[in-house]
Amino acid sequence: MRWRRMDEDYSDYLVIGAGMAGLACATELARSGASVTVLDKGRGPGGRMATRRVEIAGETVSFDHGAQYFTARDAAFRDAVAAWEQAGVVARWPAAGEQAWVGVPGMNAPIRAMASALDVRWGVRAERLLRDGTRWRVVAGELSFTAARVLVAVPAEQAAALLAEAAPELAALAAGVGSAPCWAVMAAFSERLSQAADTFRSDAAPVSWAARNSAKPGRSGAEGWVIHASPARSRELLDVPREEVAHILLADFFAACRIAPVTPVHLDAHRWLYALPQPLAGEDARFDPALGLGIAGDWLHSPRVEGAFVSGRALAALVLAQAAAGAGQ
Repeated sequence: MRWRRMDEDYSDYLVIGAGMAGLACATELARSGASVTVLDKGRGPGGRMATRRVEIAGETVSFDHGAQYFTARDAAFRDAVAAWEQAGVVARWPAAGEQAWVGVPGMNAPIRAMASALDVRWGVRAERLLRDGTRWRVVAGELSFTAARVLVAVPAEQAAALLAEAAPELAALAAGVGSAPCWAVMAAFSERLSQAADTFRSDAAPVSWAARNSAKPGRSGAEGWVIHASPARSRELLDVPREEVAHILLADFFAACRIAPVTPVHLDAHRWLYALPQPLAGEDARFDPALGLGIAGDWLHSPRVEGAFVSGRALAALVLAQAAAGAGQ
């Protein structure tokens, strides 16, 4: 896609962040008939619902190295999940619980489906928000976008930095949120491990979660595991090279599950700096009508996929209510 320059690239709404919160917000705004552009620094759909694919012995193997599954309690989110199930992009995963769902064939499938219906610009990192008359101008490297309203749906730490100059009050709100890191290890083996259960959880071990990723619905290929370190272990290893972290956490996993160590045919690690936010209480989203700026994210509602969805929809509702009130005056 060829991007237009700032004098041409105008939208009613510009959403920064194409994760669950940003896309839920953008979807509702687009349904109202407004023009919506979404910017995301990632190369493609996923964010913390990412799926990584690797070639192992000529076969493609996938790892859901971010969110492992999600649940649906909110009525609107249940409706969305039902639609995704009908479209074949999610399925139940009983190994994680009776109410657990996963994307099919990867966790990023719902994100990919939502993004496909919107104008999403991948690989675009928003760097500054500048007031340009009655509009906002978002600077992203050599690119520039303008919009009447800008809605920020990224992790709290990133939102605080982006909004510091344009909206100090919103930036301060985001800056008050802390997030725990998480190291994720992706390991594949030539044969099935002796671990009988497809999942492992612990509140005390260095490994807080592990899952036989290859056993999820719609997956195939080699025996693959995703291992998540606990917040404490992740902080301890925060700045250790990822190759070293991968071996350390694999050993932790073998010890926690009490299985004999096995040499993997593939081993890698990914560091999530903002994996587990401590959410603020009291509001699902916030919108400043005077500035035309808003914020959404799981760090406002709850640190779950559903929390991000609810927050994004809540921001869209605030924005549309303000627009309706303005039109009625």
